[in-house]
Amino acid sequence: MNSHDRPFAELRAATGAALLRGVGATPAELRQAVAAGRPPAALSPLVEKIRAHAYRVTDGDVNALRGQYTEDQLFEIIVSAAFGAAEERLRAGLRALEQALEKP
Repeated sequence: MNSHDRPFAELRAATGAALLRGVGATPAELRQAVAAGRPPAALSPLVEKIRAHAYRVTDGDVNALRGQYTEDQLFEIIVSAAFGAAEERLRAGLRALEQALEKP
């Protein structure tokens, strides 16, 4: 953890623990895989879209999965995908900031 990460690191860690390891409508292993960008094949189109272009997700994308997943399960899957993508972007941004501050 670097100095720029400290103010919210504890809160983010608690959020991640609850979301990815807590009791839910989906198995924790599925939520963790989704957050890491390694969803099962049936979820790949939605998860990849959330991770790359969340603004392009449509009702149709979600509706396509409604026969396989409940509303609660879809919510957890979507939030896990968004959380994982956000964590990756945050880490990349913090690395870039640290590198910029290291240069003379």
